[in-house]
Amino acid sequence: MDWLPIAVVIALAMGFNYTNGFHDAANAIATSVSTRALTPRVALGMAAVANLVGGLIVWKFGQVATTVGKGIIAAPQGSEGLAICAAALIGAIGWNLLTWWYGLPSSSSHALIGGLGGAALAAGAAVKWAGVFDKVIIPMVLSPIAGILGGYVVMAAILWVFRGAHPGKVSRGFRYAQSISAAAMAVGHGFQDAAKTAGVVLLALTVGGHYTSDKAPLWVLVLSAVVISLGTYAGGWRIMRTLGRRIIHLDPPHGFAAESTAAAILYVAGIGYGAPISTTHTITSAIMGVGATKRLSAVRWGVAGNIVGAWVLTFPGAGLVAAATFWVIHLFL
Repeated sequence: MDWLPIAVVIALAMGFNYTNGFHDAANAIATSVSTRALTPRVALGMAAVANLVGGLIVWKFGQVATTVGKGIIAAPQGSEGLAICAAALIGAIGWNLLTWWYGLPSSSSHALIGGLGGAALAAGAAVKWAGVFDKVIIPMVLSPIAGILGGYVVMAAILWVFRGAHPGKVSRGFRYAQSISAAAMAVGHGFQDAAKTAGVVLLALTVGGHYTSDKAPLWVLVLSAVVISLGTYAGGWRIMRTLGRRIIHLDPPHGFAAESTAAAILYVAGIGYGAPISTTHTITSAIMGVGATKRLSAVRWGVAGNIVGAWVLTFPGAGLVAAATFWVIHLFL
C-alpha cells in the first residue's frame, strides 16, 4: 500500500499526541503549581522532560502500546482499516479540544479508545469486547477507587508521622519533595499516554501491510515521546486551574500524597497489567482522597461531579465524532 495514507494517519496520531500533552499537562503539575512548590514554567519544563523519559521507557515495557494497537478492535486490512484509524484520531482530537476549552480534565486515553470503538462500529468492524472489558472498563472503575483510597491512606499516614512536627518545616520539606513526586507523575503520564498513541500508529502500520510485529517500532515510540513532551510544554492552563484549585485547596503535603499515589497506580497498571488507564482519572481521584482527610466537605464535590460527568460522556462523545468522521471519509474511498 502507498505510504501517503499511512503518513496522514501518523500525522493525525501526532496531532492527537500533542493535544494529549497540553490537555493532560495539568495531571502532572497542577498540584505542584497550586502549592507553589514549582513555578508554572519550571513545572512545565520538568513535566516535558519527564514525559519524554516516560515515553522512552515504553520501549522496555511496551504492553500498553500493544493493548491499544492489537487489543481493542480488529481493523480490516487496507484503506478501510486506515480510515478507521484516522476517524478514531479525529474523534479523540475533537473531544480533547472541546473539554480543554471548557476546562474539564477528561481522559485523552478514553477519548482515543472511544474513538477507536466508534469508528470500528461505523465500519462494521469487530470490537474486541473481552479485551475492552478486561483492559479498559475494569481498570477505568478500579483506578479511581484506588486513587481515592490510596490518597486517603497516604495522606493519613503523613499526618500521623508528622503529627508533632512544626507545620512550617513540614510544609517546606514537602514543597521540595513535590518536585520528585511531580516528576514521577509526569514520567508515568509519558509512559502511559505516549504508548497509547504509539499503539494507534502500530495499528495503522499493521493494517497498511507494512508491519507484522506486536511491538511498536522504536522510531514510533521516540516520535510519540518527543511530540507529547512538546505538547506538555505548551501547557494546559484551563485544566490546571480545575485540578489545582477548584476541587480542593492543596498544601505541599497533600500535593505530595496525591502525586505519589497517582504515580504508583500508573506504574502498577502499565507495567504489571498493560492496562491503558487514565492519568486524569487517577490524579483527580487521588486529590479527592487526599482532600477527604481534612473533612468530606473540604472537597468541592460539585466540581468533582462535573468532572465525573465528562468522564461518562467521553466514550460516547468521542465515539460519535469518530463514527461520523468515518462515514465522511468512507464516501471518498
